[in-house]
Amino acid sequence: MAGMNLLDMIMKAGGGQAPQAVGSQLGLDQAQSQQAIAALLPAISSALKMNTQKPEGLQALLGALQNSQNDQYLDNPQALAKPEAIQNGNAILGHLFGSKDVSRAVAGRAAEQTGIGADILKKMLPMVATMAMGSLTKQTRQPSMAQQLAGLALGGGQQQQSGLGGLLGGLLGGGRRQVRQQQQAHSQGMGILGNLLDADGDGNMMDDILGMAMKQMMK
Repeated sequence: MAGMNLLDMIMKAGGGQAPQAVGSQLGLDQAQSQQAIAALLPAISSALKMNTQKPEGLQALLGALQNSQNDQYLDNPQALAKPEAIQNGNAILGHLFGSKDVSRAVAGRAAEQTGIGADILKKMLPMVATMAMGSLTKQTRQPSMAQQLAGLALGGGQQQQSGLGGLLGGLLGGGRRQVRQQQQAHSQGMGILGNLLDADGDGNMMDDILGMAMKQMMK
């Protein structure tokens, strides 16, 4: 699984059938489905990266992945069109983007790239968000990666919490030493997850539009 990123994982989900299974529910053929996912995913990737720039953001993501059941949709992508799945995807987008305006901007930009209607892409976006979180969930539960994450720790002294529980334990204070430990754990965690959080091997084309949209939202 080394070198895998979000796009790889989603394209290979369900034995490679997941993209078409999702797109067909919106009237897209296989090529259009793959094109749409590839155009939408970088925004989700960018938002994940933005949200994990600080230790508390990484803790929140790992906590969500630890408790996530989104990986079930990778094996049954047809279920992504169910109302509860759409609601779940929209909740993920709400957390990542913070505003429906950002989702509209993302769908609009993807429509320009693909020629697929923005309305269709907006309907697909929560499905892609759920698949992205499901992919991260599945990968972080792989024994090799779980072991790496378990080696991280936040805290200090005799009260230091070790392993993933320590990383998820929150920022407890404790002076400069603990701050350094927290920063080191955050850096290590991002090193482990960095490739997974990329939408493709060449970086994110959606960074600029997502950044501008989120800045406008925060004004």
